[in-house]
Amino acid sequence: MRRFFKEEDGMGTVEIILIIVVLIGLVIIFKNQITGVVNALFGKITNEISGF
Repeated sequence: MRRFFKEEDGMGTVEIILIIVVLIGLVIIFKNQITGVVNALFGKITNEISGF
């Protein structure tokens, strides 16, 4: 039982949750910029497709 609690191999649940929280925070902070880039890309794709 002691060996189980002292084992530190691999990523733990806490580390994974912290990474997810940071990524969600970044998406919330840069939401407008991300939306602008995605809209610009889709607009470019639409223009290229209509040019065929």
